[in-house]
Amino acid sequence: MIIIGITGTLGAGKGTVVDYLKEKYGFVHFSVREFLRGEVLKRGMEPNRDSFTSVANDLRAHHTPSYIVDQLYLQAAASGQNAIIESIRTPGEIDSLEGKADFSLWAVNADPKIRYQRVVLRASETDHIDFETFMANEKREMTSDDPNKQNLSECIRRASAVLTNDGSLEELYAQVDQALRDRR
Repeated sequence: MIIIGITGTLGAGKGTVVDYLKEKYGFVHFSVREFLRGEVLKRGMEPNRDSFTSVANDLRAHHTPSYIVDQLYLQAAASGQNAIIESIRTPGEIDSLEGKADFSLWAVNADPKIRYQRVVLRASETDHIDFETFMANEKREMTSDDPNKQNLSECIRRASAVLTNDGSLEELYAQVDQALRDRR
């Protein structure tokens, strides 16, 4: 069994990597976003980036910095299948997962202007923003000294594979195939 954690910048293509691993290799998908959506709705909040971030930070502060991904890891391990945990965002999450023999962390990144165009096109509930807000959200999520809060730059730094998604899908898929070969 292989469990891959996916981290990366906003709109870089994490979901595209997940879809490819599911379709080509049969991985099952466990999403931090979907986990948080359920928590946000339980709390009667609007499902947007600020609510997701607030609830995630609250769960981490009241449990452990790795609480959310620990819950998803348990589900992934119980499935007995190769799995992806999408949206690793804190060093505390990595600390918890990297000690597991079946886990590796991959990061996805791309040029900010390309990423913003992708975000506008996907138009999810967290994506109705202008470029300045997009960049401000990313800046807020890139670094933090608080282990309960997002620190994407540290997560990307600690990834065993960094996939650059500035080109074609075929180029991205070739990087995924290579990272999977290197992981085995």
